[in-house]
Amino acid sequence: MASLFEAHDLVVDVERSEGSLRVLDGVSFSMETGEVTDLVGPSGSGKSTLLLAMARLRPMTSGELVLLDRPTSQVDGVEWRQQVVYVPQKATLFPGTVEDNLLAPWKLSCRREKTPPTRERMRHDLDRIGLDDVELERDMARLSGGQAARIALLRALLLEAPLTLLDEVDAALDDASAGMVGALVSAEAHEGRSFLRVRHRAPDGFATRRLRLAEGSLVEVPIADEVADGPPDGCACGEGR
Repeated sequence: MASLFEAHDLVVDVERSEGSLRVLDGVSFSMETGEVTDLVGPSGSGKSTLLLAMARLRPMTSGELVLLDRPTSQVDGVEWRQQVVYVPQKATLFPGTVEDNLLAPWKLSCRREKTPPTRERMRHDLDRIGLDDVELERDMARLSGGQAARIALLRALLLEAPLTLLDEVDAALDDASAGMVGALVSAEAHEGRSFLRVRHRAPDGFATRRLRLAEGSLVEVPIADEVADGPPDGCACGEGR
């Protein structure tokens, strides 16, 4: 059976003032349906760069990506990004209500023919992610940073993409809120979707495998052997609700 996602010999160079820096040096790996994979490694090792390359939001120097047995040459960028959803640590949110933000992707031309989630579904998932006290009619300006981060995550989960890339989406959350996020991601994986999570927190027990990126190379790490890498520079962990 074909893998959900494959990366073959990814090479990414980043131009800096002092010259070109090779961030990814021949990275190869695959992911299967239903996995929650944690991507760990020291700050600056290229974890976000890898996620951006996977989502085709950052050009690769060389290499190949394959999604559901189709290489990038057979899938245009718009279709690819409907199947591979990237959620940055500081996601873009818009003025308006919580409901407006959750439904924003269905206002885009590429999704207008798709059925948006019902209010009942949105309410149910808000409760599951620890936002039971946040109404769909709540103005986004009245949310804390931790609440807004969970709204951005929930918006991505509602898309039900085969592969979702989460770039430290729990960095600003307290432990209880981060645990709810992990539980929801795990439940979604059991429904047949896969997730790659960049994390600096201690392992939460929801990952099915762990990959470590360092010095341009990616290796699989036994989950029992991994510890937290510590918060990245500038991380304001523990903001919570």
